[in-house]
Amino acid sequence: MELLKRYVFIILLFITTAVAGQPTVLKFDDFKHYVEKFNTMEDEPIVQAIPNSASWAWMQQNIPLFSAPDKNFEEIFYFRWWTLRKHIKKTEQGFAFTEFLVQRSYADKYNLISSGLGHHIYESRWLHDPKYMNDNLRIWYRGNEGKPLKRLRFYSSWNINAIYNRFLVNQDTSFLKDYYEDLKTDYAAWEMEKRNPGGLFWQFDVRDAMEETISGGRREKNPRPSINGYMYGNAKAMAGIAGVLKKPEVEKLFQRKADSIKADVQQKLWNPSSGFFEVRKEEGDTLANVMEEIGFIPWYFNLPDAKFNKAWRHLMNPQHFNAPVGITTADRSHPGFRSHGCCKCEWDGAVWPFASAQTLTAMANLLNNHQKPYVTKQDYFSQLGKYVTSQHKNGKPYIGEYMDEKTGQWLTDDERGRYYNHSTFNDLIISGLVGLRPRADNKIEVNPLLPQKTWDWFCLDNVLYHGKIITIIWDKTGKKYGKGKGLSVWSNGEKVAASKKLKRVTGSL
Repeated sequence: MELLKRYVFIILLFITTAVAGQPTVLKFDDFKHYVEKFNTMEDEPIVQAIPNSASWAWMQQNIPLFSAPDKNFEEIFYFRWWTLRKHIKKTEQGFAFTEFLVQRSYADKYNLISSGLGHHIYESRWLHDPKYMNDNLRIWYRGNEGKPLKRLRFYSSWNINAIYNRFLVNQDTSFLKDYYEDLKTDYAAWEMEKRNPGGLFWQFDVRDAMEETISGGRREKNPRPSINGYMYGNAKAMAGIAGVLKKPEVEKLFQRKADSIKADVQQKLWNPSSGFFEVRKEEGDTLANVMEEIGFIPWYFNLPDAKFNKAWRHLMNPQHFNAPVGITTADRSHPGFRSHGCCKCEWDGAVWPFASAQTLTAMANLLNNHQKPYVTKQDYFSQLGKYVTSQHKNGKPYIGEYMDEKTGQWLTDDERGRYYNHSTFNDLIISGLVGLRPRADNKIEVNPLLPQKTWDWFCLDNVLYHGKIITIIWDKTGKKYGKGKGLSVWSNGEKVAASKKLKRVTGSL
């Protein structure tokens, strides 16, 4: 009977899922073997909306395709879609995205946790069918008898920013119009609950989803680069949404809010001695004097002026953040590094995918938007490669909570951390490495961060962007795909931009 149910699910999936398009260069059959392998790696103890047996059918309806000469990159790309699908849960109110597969005592209804919601939105914005995230956001903002879930603001969030950046991909103006008042109310609640009279937003480190840091504590109300970066991003997004909806006065209001946060962050959270954004301690109103990975978060939202870019000098320094398996959550040279982990959550130096994804997104923004970024495309590729390698356990693809910065050993080795949905990866491939930079206008912009002379070819295909199927090809010789030498961008099978070299190109849709 169970097998029959799964076959019926696959048939219904094909019937009910809208097919937005098909790849123009790559073929689904060439990547099916990855999913077949993933399905054999486990006994599937927890099944939510889409079982393993239906995973490939679901992926064919929803995901972009990616092919590269480095099969580790390619495999993890498909692995992360496979794992994201595991977290789609069917409820009586529609679909929702979980963070943990196992039930958590501190979760809201349906086992939902808000700490990774921004990551969920950024990653799933590339799915062809919008219903999964549309349902999820409706539950979060209206699932409590028309009101937000009780724990929507339990953790710091950049949800409004993520929703606007999703719009830049799908151009769904009706969604923004529908949720405009919900988002505006949410922002006002953050201002009331977490903004100091002096202007900065504060948070307990545990409610930043980063408990037991060197700089803070579970009861310390410290202004932090994380939540202030988030709220700047949310304010800018509200201004963008107001612009789309033709509300010029509201647009100006939220731009002023963003400008105010920016000024406060650059004046009050910047430590000129270390050249880094740091936590400001509530007690004594002084900086914490410790560099932590959250100091890179302001660039996730393009907040800092160019003169602050020198903070990135610390990223590739092995004495500070550059560890053998990834980017550490705290300065490796600090006396408190890896000193006081607690409660299976240690943010005083160990490597967390949650933070790695944020830093890599921030780094991509830096490389795209600044002339003097203090890091290079090679640095981006190096750290992204470490992120790829880290997502393994016992020689098989795996994603967990956090790991030892030297050995890569996952420090949570239980069902709780299995398939942890607490980060992005595929968004980094699409918008970072391949370089599709979402925009509000009718232009398509592609700026690959792949270093010159690294790969002779790659292809990203079946990307649903602005209602069109986008294909991005890099083919050094022109022989791999037969579409010409160099970089080319295609919309519904028609070439819209090209270059002989790996460099920024733009075209019209």
